[in-house]
Amino acid sequence: MGRIGVLLLNLGGPDELKDVGSFLFNLFSDPEIIRLPFSWLQKPLAWVIASRRRKTSEANYQQIGGGSPIRQITETQAEALKSQLRKKGWEANVYIGMRYWHPFTEEAIASIKRDKIEKVVILPLYPQFSISTSGSSFRLLEKLWKEDPELQQIEYTVIPSWYQEPSYLQAMSQLIAQELSQFPNPNEITIFFSAHGVPVSYVEEAGDPYQKEIEECTKLIMGTLNRPNPHTLAYQSRVGPVEWLKPYTEDKIPELGAQGIKDLVVVPISFVSEHIETLQEIDIEYRELAEESGIHNFRRIPALNTHPLFIDSLTNLVTNALNSPKIELSEVTQMKKMVKMYPQERWEWGLTTAAEVWNGRLAMIGFIALLLELISGHGPLHFVGLL
Repeated sequence: MGRIGVLLLNLGGPDELKDVGSFLFNLFSDPEIIRLPFSWLQKPLAWVIASRRRKTSEANYQQIGGGSPIRQITETQAEALKSQLRKKGWEANVYIGMRYWHPFTEEAIASIKRDKIEKVVILPLYPQFSISTSGSSFRLLEKLWKEDPELQQIEYTVIPSWYQEPSYLQAMSQLIAQELSQFPNPNEITIFFSAHGVPVSYVEEAGDPYQKEIEECTKLIMGTLNRPNPHTLAYQSRVGPVEWLKPYTEDKIPELGAQGIKDLVVVPISFVSEHIETLQEIDIEYRELAEESGIHNFRRIPALNTHPLFIDSLTNLVTNALNSPKIELSEVTQMKKMVKMYPQERWEWGLTTAAEVWNGRLAMIGFIALLLELISGHGPLHFVGLL
C-alpha cells in the first residue's frame, strides 16, 4: 500500500497570550466563518473584530493558564494513535493540521509531501460534521489538492464524521459512569449534554447535518450507557442577535435550577480535548451560572484526550478507512442530497432566489456587524465559543 499518513484536523488555539490576536485574525479571515459580498472586505473586517476581541479573549485564556492546551493534547493523541496503529500492524506517520493556528493544515501537507507519503487518511477530530468545522478544513484541503500537481499524486480518503463509532461511544459512556459514581444517588442525576452551537440558518437553509448528528450521538451515548438517568441537550457559545440552535445552555441551566435540580453532570459532546470551551466557558462561566441557579453540585466529565477507548476508536476509523473505498473531498464538501456548503462556494449576483436571499442577508449582516463591532464591541460575529 506504500507509505501511509494520517492527517488529524482540528481548530487550533493560541499557544500563548501573545498569539491571541493573530489567532483571532486567522479565525475571522475564514470565509466559511464569515462570507462577505466583497472579498476585499474579509481581512479588514477580520482585523477589526480581532482587535476588538483580543483583550477579552486574552482574559479568558489567562483564566486557564495563559494559552490553549489543544496543540499539546492533539500531539499526544497523535503519538498515541501512531503507537496503537503500529500494534495493529500498520506503520503510519500521523500529522496534525490545525485550521487557525500552528501547526497549520498547510504545514502538515508540506510534511506529508516531504516524507513522500503515498496514501493519506484524513480524520477530523470533530465527531459530528459541521460545515463550519470539518467542512472548513475539507474545503481548504480540496483547494490545496486542486492547485498542487505533486499533491495530486498522493492517494487519500476522508472520514466525514464518526460519532457512531462503538469505541468512542463506550469511552464517553465510561466517563459519564465514572462521574455519576461520585454521587450517592447515581441513577437520579441529570446528565446535561452541551454541544457547540451553530446558527439556525446553517441547518435550515444550508442543510448542515450537525444538529441531526448531535441528537443522534446523544441517543447513542445514552443507549450505550444504559442507565435510567434523565438527560437533556443544549447548545453553548451562542453570540449576537442571530438565532442559534436551541435550547441555549445558558438558558437551560437556570431552567433546571428552577425545577429543583441540585446535581448536574455536564457532558461536552462536541469536544474530544480540553480547551477554552471546556476549561473556561463550562468550568467557570456555566459553573457560576449553575450556582446562582441553585445547582450546587455541578460536575463535568473530562474531555476524552487520550482515553484508551478513544484512541482505539481513532485506530478503528483509520484501519477501516484504509480497507474501504475512497471518499473524495468533493463528496464531503458538497455534503449530501446536493446541498451546497454554507456560505456558497461562489458568490452569486442576479435574480435567482438563492442569490437574492444570500446576497441581501449576508451583505446586511456583514456591514451591520462591522458597524456594531466598531461602535460597541458586541456585534453578532463575536464567535467567542470558537476561541
